[in-house]
Amino acid sequence: MTKPIAKVGLRKNARSGLHKNERRIPKGIIHVQASFNNTIVTVTDVRGRVVSWASAGTSGFRGTRKGTPYAAQATALNVIRTVVDQGMQRAEVMIKGPGLGRDAALRAIRRSGMLLSFIRDVTPMPHNGCRPPKKRRV
Repeated sequence: MTKPIAKVGLRKNARSGLHKNERRIPKGIIHVQASFNNTIVTVTDVRGRVVSWASAGTSGFRGTRKGTPYAAQATALNVIRTVVDQGMQRAEVMIKGPGLGRDAALRAIRRSGMLLSFIRDVTPMPHNGCRPPKKRRV
């Protein structure tokens, strides 16, 4: 006896499409990485899965303007607009890097009206760094 072949075209057999925006995230973590040349803002859920992200480049800034505080502010607002639509109300903020955009991005996040549980600076600090090169003999 032969097995019946499942038809591919039937709707009940096909997997219903998963939409990105259907995930409701009540709480998340906002990671701000501010270098001298760019600012990247990434929003993850509590488990660390990326929900949304933006950088100064994706926000429409090019060249040296990517490293400015205004570009960082616009980037943070772009990301927050998308995650608020997905239902995020509370967040933790992790800021990394020495760039000009760190304060501007934080200011934009504070002004957005989202409840911030804490703000943490996670910039990596060396515990004595690399070994220096040997002395020059002339």
